[in-house]
Amino acid sequence: MGRRHLRRREDGHENLDRWLVSYADFITLLFAFFVVMYAISSVNEGKYKVLSNALVNAFSNQTAQPGGQPVALIQGAPPLVARPMAKPDKLPDARKLEQRQLMKNIAADIMAALQPLVAQGKVRLLETSRGVTIEINDSVLFEPGQARLQSESISAMRAIAAVLSHSDFPIIVEGHTDNLPIATLQFPSNWELSAMRATTVLRLFNDTGVGAERLTAIGYGETRPIETNTTLEGRARNRRVSILIESNRPEEPTELAGGTR
Repeated sequence: MGRRHLRRREDGHENLDRWLVSYADFITLLFAFFVVMYAISSVNEGKYKVLSNALVNAFSNQTAQPGGQPVALIQGAPPLVARPMAKPDKLPDARKLEQRQLMKNIAADIMAALQPLVAQGKVRLLETSRGVTIEINDSVLFEPGQARLQSESISAMRAIAAVLSHSDFPIIVEGHTDNLPIATLQFPSNWELSAMRATTVLRLFNDTGVGAERLTAIGYGETRPIETNTTLEGRARNRRVSILIESNRPEEPTELAGGTR
């Protein structure tokens, strides 16, 4: 009877401490969760410090100052290296400088061929944003009120054309006059006279080997004086032919949609 009662008590005994096992597992998992969260927050903070230093150094183009805060590096992650900022492409500017120097060389060759006229002040070399201009007094080229080249000037113009034929820069020939009116059957005004003089030089250049697609003739008449027209010397300076070696090559045109708003 006693054994049976004892066995019944042993069979009906419940372990009331089993909840401690689940509680311990829960505490362990919770601890692991907070450890992971802390580790993640530390990595992000470290990466932020590295990135911040890299950006500051890159944009200020300065190295870290002595005594500053050290950069935190995350073990196992590759350090962020501040790369120097890429310099803008200088090729277009270098190309422009090269073309400008080539134009100067061409103009220098022309000036050397016309040295006697340069010494007399009949020929000048000018450089502007448009390119290089060779300015020739019209007394060297034409008789007063005429647009036919004088025989002694033809060889000089051919020497210029020979130099220009070895390049591919656009050439603009400009004719200019003084403000004294002209009214003949051939030239009703200074417009026609200046345009015909420019065209005469253009035709000679083309006949000597300069491509027609590179040549343009413009007659400005009396509208662009470089000196006063109130003196003989000023009017003589204004009567001129300018040969512009243009720096800007023509671009392909872009069609605009007409009538759209």
